[in-house]
Amino acid sequence: MEKAVLDCVIIGGGPAGLNAALVLGRARKKVLLFDDNQPRNAVVQESHGFITRDGISPKEFRSIAKTDISKYPSVQLREVRIKKVMKENHLFVVETEEGQHYHSRKLILATGLKDRLPTIDGIQALYGTSLFSCPFCDGWELRDKKLVVISESDHIHHYIKLIYNWSQDVVVCTNGKQLFDKEEKETLAKKGIQLYEQEIGKLVGDNGYLEKVIFKNGVEINREGGFVTTDLVQATNIAEKLGVPLMSDGQLEVADFGRTNVEGLFIAGDSANMFSAQLIIAASTGSKSALAVVAELVNEDF
Repeated sequence: MEKAVLDCVIIGGGPAGLNAALVLGRARKKVLLFDDNQPRNAVVQESHGFITRDGISPKEFRSIAKTDISKYPSVQLREVRIKKVMKENHLFVVETEEGQHYHSRKLILATGLKDRLPTIDGIQALYGTSLFSCPFCDGWELRDKKLVVISESDHIHHYIKLIYNWSQDVVVCTNGKQLFDKEEKETLAKKGIQLYEQEIGKLVGDNGYLEKVIFKNGVEINREGGFVTTDLVQATNIAEKLGVPLMSDGQLEVADFGRTNVEGLFIAGDSANMFSAQLIIAASTGSKSALAVVAELVNEDF
């Protein structure tokens, strides 16, 4: 398959990339999907909000998706990292870390994002089990529990309102940052939300389940779970190197169906939709990009 010109290469095997592969396979297009098997949601035990798949583990989701795709012989999956992507004339040249080169008429990047957690002792052991970043993904599981919201972000105000929807027993920790004015503090107090602006010393839990927050000044509060805002960054710089602009909010600039300013290059998944990170949304963007790829290919070949 290395010497042949492919119809489309997909980089990224999350819901966006997998759904794109499915649609392209059903359209009888020659497709190669590359994935490094390091999904962003690997830290969680269950994924939610996807009808017919609510509560599925990320591993099982990917397994079912690959079984679905295996019915279509024109699609191949390879678990290997990509070293470099170039565009030569009208083709994309994809080089793997193993040194193999593949040529493709179209390229769908579904490489996603990475979460950067605050630098707090103990946070890594809790993240994905009792501490999460997405209330729509995991709010139901933490409903009515004693929660902590940890954030150093200016966007914390709306985040608190969201989490208050699932539990009204909430404390807010800014880890040393001053993020609230007097009026905002009064609003929190009226809602019974305690605000801790001192630095966090460490988070203590057992087997991934949060038990208490300990501040550097020695104050301790008991909590059962919570949410944390993370810094979101692109998982790769492939799109930027090909000439796709990165916007000020960290998202890649795309048009409808994930089209970019680079002819033949499409972006699907969280890379272009970083503030609506849901499996079903990511999968839908993969489907839309695949539809656009097929439309371009048939127009070129007719």
